[in-house]
Amino acid sequence: MINFNGKLLSKEQVQLTSDNRGFKYGDGIFETIKILNNKVIFWEDHYFRLMASMRMLRMKIPMEFTLEFLEEEIMRTVRSIEETGPFRVRLNAFRKDGGLYTPETNEISFLIEASAVQYNTKESYEIDVFKDFYNYSGLLSTIKTNNRMLNTLASIFADENDLDNCVLVNERKGVVEVANGNIFIIKGAVIKTPALTEGCIKGIVRSKVIEIITKNKDFTIEETVISPFEIQKADEVFITNAIMGIQVVTKYKKKSFNTEIGNKLFANLKFLQIAGV
Repeated sequence: MINFNGKLLSKEQVQLTSDNRGFKYGDGIFETIKILNNKVIFWEDHYFRLMASMRMLRMKIPMEFTLEFLEEEIMRTVRSIEETGPFRVRLNAFRKDGGLYTPETNEISFLIEASAVQYNTKESYEIDVFKDFYNYSGLLSTIKTNNRMLNTLASIFADENDLDNCVLVNERKGVVEVANGNIFIIKGAVIKTPALTEGCIKGIVRSKVIEIITKNKDFTIEETVISPFEIQKADEVFITNAIMGIQVVTKYKKKSFNTEIGNKLFANLKFLQIAGV
């Protein structure tokens, strides 16, 4: 079942017109959310990111869009599914039909879809740089808009070249993220991740991992500029997103990586998810 503006409908019953602005202009945003043990994982973080993104895009936030309302709508959608969890949820908000580039209204519709997911991290995970197009730096790149063409092309490139993922770079040739998440590199006692000013998504798990590392006296975290060359020189590399949590990288070009610290961070993150912190 799909939750469309508060109504639970089958896919066949959902009526999206050819004037849908999410379809025509990418005029929408979304959150990818994990449901584990009947809990919306890191829900407050997702909610506040959603609200901030809607304000940035000048969408009119409905009065009923409270933390509690949307959480209940998510769980109501999940409960309508006969499968067992964990679940992957996509919450999409898009401007209502009407207008060309200039919309007729800033009011929004929302759509929530959920599916059971079993994600197991891979023991072998190879990445490389996607060079065909840039992920341009800037504030707009930090939010999850419906325009994911670059991520799609990078994922196709990875599939065609027997890779598990691709690194996206910006117009300054700096590392931004991977096709489906944020990236961290470890060299000695320093852990680096691209700064938001590089154009990376303001990932929820990215923030949680930064918190974990900040509390660990053995390591220093830096949000900074990273060159692709630094990946090759790293001791470890790992990527993050809301569904898989942390996936360690084992190979980049001809370089193989250790995975000890990444796996320890994965265990710490898993504890936070179960605890609902």
